Amino acid sequence: MKVEDIKTVAGIGGGVIGGSWAVLFAMKGLDVYLYDINDECIANDKKTIEGNLKFLAETGAIADAAAVEARIHFTTSMEEAVKNAKFIQESGPERLPIKQSMLASIEEFAPVDAIIATSASGLPLGQITEKAVHPERCVGGHPYNPPHLIPLVEITKTEKTDPANVELAKEFYQSLGKEPVVLHKDCPGYICNRLQLAVFREMVDLVERGVCSVEDADKALTFGPAIRWAIFGHNMIMQLGNKDGLAGMMDMLSGGFNLCGDIANWTEIPADYKEKGQAGVNEEMKHFSDEIGHTNEECIRYRDKMLIEILKLHHKF
Repeated sequence: MKVEDIKTVAGIGGGVIGGSWAVLFAMKGLDVYLYDINDECIANDKKTIEGNLKFLAETGAIADAAAVEARIHFTTSMEEAVKNAKFIQESGPERLPIKQSMLASIEEFAPVDAIIATSASGLPLGQITEKAVHPERCVGGHPYNPPHLIPLVEITKTEKTDPANVELAKEFYQSLGKEPVVLHKDCPGYICNRLQLAVFREMVDLVERGVCSVEDADKALTFGPAIRWAIFGHNMIMQLGNKDGLAGMMDMLSGGFNLCGDIANWTEIPADYKEKGQAGVNEEMKHFSDEIGHTNEECIRYRDKMLIEILKLHHKF
């Protein structure tokens, strides 16, 4: 099978991630069959998708929201969803028994040559596919939220995955405008969740130690490293930070500017940060401008608007 043979895709599981995948697939001209477990979930999926499409139309990212929406078909039948699909994106809850059960149901009805990708955000693919009949066609396809905007997708594999299917999945995601990275081996949390959790742990530690407020930790990241990270990854940031490149930065860090010994190394988030962090974020949102907003819904809209502007600079929109 080649990428151009993929005309119909299935999304198994809606919600924020599954609905966003459906929007992306449909935006790229594919017929999408979105499965969810009952009519109530389907109704919620439709509402989420309609909201995404309305926003994309308002920002000029798409010209015809109705045409995109018409390519998305909703069903509570697993058989109907996958029977004609050449690529299947599973986006169920991040619970191993549920993932395994959904995979078994997909395999029961899917064409024998269909690629099955899971949106799992941390579970090792080897565990998800432990009971699979055809693990050779299963890959991890972890997106970053929201998938219809953020280009990254992390592809994971196991020793049983057919390398040809990994390459096909990579080419398919690239055809959607995604930027796939392929992990050399299965790893809990993959790449980006581990990176962002390391940053979050240090932010929590700084607040817990009384170094700064929640709001100022976010502000420092937003208007400091995060702006550069929207252009280059941190290895490249290090490369550009010293006349001798990354090697020169490593020499500097191994000398008198070595902070590694003072970096947080605890493995359990402090119990009191749930309340402390939430209170800090609530206070932070009060101080936002009206343009950004003061509620989650308003801030999500602002986030997505700014993501589109950043993506335009990267020639992704």
